[in-house]
Amino acid sequence: MSDYERYPVYLYNSLTRSREKFEPINPPNVGLYVCGPTVYGDPHLGHARAAITFDLVVRYLEFIGYKVRYVRNITDVGHLENEGSESGEDKIAKKARLEQLEPMEVVQFYTNRYHDGLDALNCKRPSIEPTATGHIIEQIKLVQRILENGLAYEVNGTVYFDLQKYTEENEYGQLSGKVLEELQAGSRDTEGLEEKKNPHDFALWKRAEPEHIMRWDSPWGEGFPGWHVECSTMSTKYLGETFDIHGGGLDLQFPHHEAEIAQCRGAYGHDPARYWMHNNMVTIDGAKMSKSAGNFITLEQLFNGDHPLLEKGFDPMVARFLMLQSHYRSKIDFSNEALVAAEKGYQRLMDTLAVLDEIEFEGKAVEGKLDSEIERYCDDCYNTMSDDFNTAKALAALFELSSKINGLYHGQINGGQLSQKAYNRMEGTFRSFTTEVLGLNAAEKQDDSKTDQLVELLIDMRARARARKDFDTADKIRDRLAEIGIQLKDDKSGKTTYKIQT
Repeated sequence: MSDYERYPVYLYNSLTRSREKFEPINPPNVGLYVCGPTVYGDPHLGHARAAITFDLVVRYLEFIGYKVRYVRNITDVGHLENEGSESGEDKIAKKARLEQLEPMEVVQFYTNRYHDGLDALNCKRPSIEPTATGHIIEQIKLVQRILENGLAYEVNGTVYFDLQKYTEENEYGQLSGKVLEELQAGSRDTEGLEEKKNPHDFALWKRAEPEHIMRWDSPWGEGFPGWHVECSTMSTKYLGETFDIHGGGLDLQFPHHEAEIAQCRGAYGHDPARYWMHNNMVTIDGAKMSKSAGNFITLEQLFNGDHPLLEKGFDPMVARFLMLQSHYRSKIDFSNEALVAAEKGYQRLMDTLAVLDEIEFEGKAVEGKLDSEIERYCDDCYNTMSDDFNTAKALAALFELSSKINGLYHGQINGGQLSQKAYNRMEGTFRSFTTEVLGLNAAEKQDDSKTDQLVELLIDMRARARARKDFDTADKIRDRLAEIGIQLKDDKSGKTTYKIQT
């Protein structure tokens, strides 16, 4: 029996608003599509939340035996400034104009920055990372198919999705809970209103105005694809017309994901994904993150501490640990205090991994008194992750195992109470869930060679002071080093060693 059969996965499906047993279309294969970034600025905490959420989904599904094809797109055209009214400049074209660069220079630069930030957070790269500009032909074909099915119309080179026609046989708003009639009644959108049949008809293809620098030939004249159509195109191209999981941030439910469902039904007659997953948002000190509020934190600022809300820079693994402490469907609040607390929790797990390297355990072949307790905590690691990827509860189980491991190491738990089989499972589960599933690694250490040389120099100076009976100076050197976390130890032979406290 495979682990995914032993520990069946249940996830919350945003489409049905219910917890459902995960049953992939073609097990053990799983198709996962996640909406990626629009690459016109540095990656920030919001990007990190989504990336870590679905990195955990991939890691755990693969860990229990599934084979995951993970597709995450790069939006490099079509995402306009004003999403609701589909008006304003293309975000990337605007950045290119302001910085006097080619749009693809902007795309490449910020794609690299995005990758660098997520690599630091130990997020796996996707199996396929398609771009919108690399799939213009396929997007045009999808638009043509929707037109042929009578669910779109063209006006002066722009093609709109006909929501009124669509809702004659389909429900619009099932994912987001939006009601079309209410949206239309309260609409203030004016962009293209004279062209649209209904205010909330959205563009599948936009005609390019003379000043628009990103443009392609199409059956309707020069233009560019709508933001929503790219994901419908690329998800179905690489995962099939129906695939397993579609993921993204909660802010994408409407209009982006709602439009994706409508487009796929309009083209293929059915929904694209069986399960929809949405991660919740990030707040900073309890407030929504925004540039205007001055609480917008990029990953670079988080790592180097160059932000007024941060007292110092934090290791990427600390940020990852903080996100793991909350369920992906819950909001998570970043603050300097929360990061400091997360740093301690993260270090506790890393210290336990180090302890495991030092333990030489020889247990009995028969089951000991602690075996059932250890087995329960190990099962909890699987059961909590299989229950809608509940990392917060998985961490709680790992800390229980951490206490047992440290108890054995420090002699507080009698090793004779534990069988070798239970110890082996505890060690394997703790190591694999901490590193493989949750993706937590030891913090990267700086090159300490120069630090070592300086400490050795001070040890030598102290030895010389002691030799000439200048104990005042010798004690000062020892005490000052202790203040900065460097502990000196003199052995019986007179040799001095040191240990840097973490």
